[in-house]
Amino acid sequence: MAEHSPRAAQIDQLHEKGYVLIPRFVPAKELRALNEAARVQLAARAPPIEFEADLQYPGAPSSRSAVGGGTVRRLLDACARDPVFARCGTAHALRDWMEAYFGESVLMSCAHHNCLMTKHPQYGSMTSWHRDIRYWSFEREDLVSVWFALGEETADNGALWFVPGSHRMAFEADRFDEAKFFRADRAENAKIIRTAESPRLAPGDAVFFHCNTLHSAGRNFSNAVKFSLVYTYHGLSNPPQPGTRSSSKPEIALRSVASESCGVNS
Repeated sequence: MAEHSPRAAQIDQLHEKGYVLIPRFVPAKELRALNEAARVQLAARAPPIEFEADLQYPGAPSSRSAVGGGTVRRLLDACARDPVFARCGTAHALRDWMEAYFGESVLMSCAHHNCLMTKHPQYGSMTSWHRDIRYWSFEREDLVSVWFALGEETADNGALWFVPGSHRMAFEADRFDEAKFFRADRAENAKIIRTAESPRLAPGDAVFFHCNTLHSAGRNFSNAVKFSLVYTYHGLSNPPQPGTRSSSKPEIALRSVASESCGVNS
């Protein structure tokens, strides 16, 4: 009998829990380059940018003119900002992992995620419980996102929380609010939320999670900005629906990209 490979075990966990942590996915040299690029991009503040005040999530400044109103939440179109971001999101090891999961050729969405996330002290907001599929439109609800930690991520500086197995749960529409956030004020929802886990991430770790996995993120109570990269992938047979935001930008076919950086623990 063939030995169960580390990648197969990781895929099994993603199927079972809705997320899987893969330690040291980003090589040290590439991690240094990613952090340098992240700081340069944040300092430059070139559009397109999303500000905390734009979304009005809990803890965000009340407006762009308020104190802290210029706090950046995320820098969009990461792959177009710096080649090191593009290499990370299209690496061979990442492509091979995704092809093993989907069983076919894989594309990266440029309309969803594809961004450098920042979590600032004091004015960085909390992200309430949600499923990423809430604003996406594909033939099937089967996409996987990858979150790359460029520094340490803990509950103290705004790390991710996941509800294990929630990607396989069916919920009535009224379990979510008008913005499609999972309603924590509902007793049956609160019971589910209490099962959540927050994996501690070291620099270079990656979390792969399903588009239907309930997740959230807290506020940053440290003294330093937290940087992360996040990208989203789907199989070739699961295209975005025409005329939707999901089809608004050309996608990147990972088989067409000749990149070998970022991602060695496969």
